[in-house]
Amino acid sequence: MNLARIVSLALAVVSIPWSAGVVLAQGTPARGEELKFVAIVTRHGVRPPTVSNDQINPYSAEPWPKWDVPPGYLTAHGRTLMKLFGAYDRAQFARAGLFTPSGCADADGVYFWADTDERTIETGHALAEGMLPGCTVEVHSAPAGTRDPLFNPVAAGVGHADPDLAAAAVSGRIGGHPEALPTAYRPALETMQQVLTAGKTVKQSLLELPVSLGPAKGGLAEMRGPLATGTSLAEDFLLEYTNGMEGNDLGWGRLTESNLRQMMTINTAYADLMWRTPQIGRTLASNLLSHVAKAMEQAVAGKAVPGAIGRPGDRMLVIVGHDGNLSNIQGTLNLSWLLPGDLPNDTPPGGALVFELWRQATGGEYSVRTYYTAQTLEQMRKALPLTLDSPPAKATVFVPACSTAKAGSPCEWKAFQHTIETAIDPAFVK
Repeated sequence: MNLARIVSLALAVVSIPWSAGVVLAQGTPARGEELKFVAIVTRHGVRPPTVSNDQINPYSAEPWPKWDVPPGYLTAHGRTLMKLFGAYDRAQFARAGLFTPSGCADADGVYFWADTDERTIETGHALAEGMLPGCTVEVHSAPAGTRDPLFNPVAAGVGHADPDLAAAAVSGRIGGHPEALPTAYRPALETMQQVLTAGKTVKQSLLELPVSLGPAKGGLAEMRGPLATGTSLAEDFLLEYTNGMEGNDLGWGRLTESNLRQMMTINTAYADLMWRTPQIGRTLASNLLSHVAKAMEQAVAGKAVPGAIGRPGDRMLVIVGHDGNLSNIQGTLNLSWLLPGDLPNDTPPGGALVFELWRQATGGEYSVRTYYTAQTLEQMRKALPLTLDSPPAKATVFVPACSTAKAGSPCEWKAFQHTIETAIDPAFVK
C-alpha cells in the first residue's frame, strides 16, 4: 500500500463522527449510541457471619475468629472495597459520557435505595463516597426495623407464597432425593471438614447432619443438612479471605485460595437450588425487577412513571441488597454468568448486575446491555485500586428472551420490557 493510500485511510478514520459518550470495553468509541441511564443491583460489601460464634463453634475444633464489628455489619475493609468500586464506577461512566469526571454536578442524578440492614445502608454510603466524594447524597431505605418488600416480598406480606409448591420445585430438580446431595458434593464437604477440624473430634460433624427438604413456615422451601450448613460456613471462610485476614484468623491457618474455591462450590450449589429455582426466583424477585424496569421506562419516557424507583431525570439507580436477590433475578430471567477465575453464577460481596440503557443517535431507539461485575479475590483481599486499566472482572450477560447476537448481547428496549413483564409474577408486585 502506497503512502498516499495510508494517509487517505487515516484521514477517513479521523473524520468519522463518533458519539461522544459511547465506549466499548477496550476503550474504543462506538458510533451512533449514547448511554442514557444505568440501573445497578448490587450485593453489600464484606461482613462478618450473621450469627454469633457460639452458633458455629460446634462445627470446628477451634473457636472462630473475632471480628471488629457486630455480626452482619459492614467491616472497615468492606467499606474500603465499596468506595473503590464507587470510584471506578464514576471513572467508567464518565468515560462513557454519562457523568462528568469529578465534582458534584452529577449528585442529583444518582438515586440510591438500600435494604434496611446496616451492611446494605452503609454499602450504599460507601459507594456514594467513592463515586461522588464530598457530595451530599442520600441513601434511601424503608423505615428501620421493617421488612422492605423490594428485597423480600414474602417476609413483607406481599402476595401469598406457596411453600409446598416451592419445596416441590426444588425437589423436582434433584429427582426427589435430597439425601443424595451430600454424596454429590462429598469432595468439597470433606475439604471443608478438614479445614474445620484438622482431623480432630468436634461437637457436631458437618458430614453427619441429617438431610431434609420441605416447605418452610412463613416462607418458601427449607433445606437442612451438610449442604445447607456448609453453604453458610463456606461463605464465612470467603468473608475471612476477602476481609484480608491473616494467620490463625484465616481458617486457623488452613484456608487457602485453592481449598476456598473448592468449598465455594457448596455455596453456589445451594444458591442454585434454593434461590435460582424459577418458582422461588419469581416469587422473590418479581417486585424488584418490576420496579427496576419501571425506573428504566421512566428514563426512556423522560417523565414520571408509576412504580419507578427514583426521579425523572435520574441517570443512575443503585439498589443495594443481598446475594439472594441476585440469584433470584437469575432464576426469574434464566440468566447465567462466569467471571474469569470464579465459579459459575457466583455472587461475591460487592458483585453487581448492571443494566445499561443506550439510545441510538439516529432514530432514537433504545436498547439494554446487561452484565455482571465483581472484584476478583485478589482485588478484594488486597484492596487493590480499581482503574480503567485495572478494572474489576466483568461478564456480558445474555438475556435469553431478548438478547441479540450483536456485541454486548443487547436487547431492544421493547423486547427487554416485554421480557420482564412476562417473567415476573404480578401477584408479588407491590
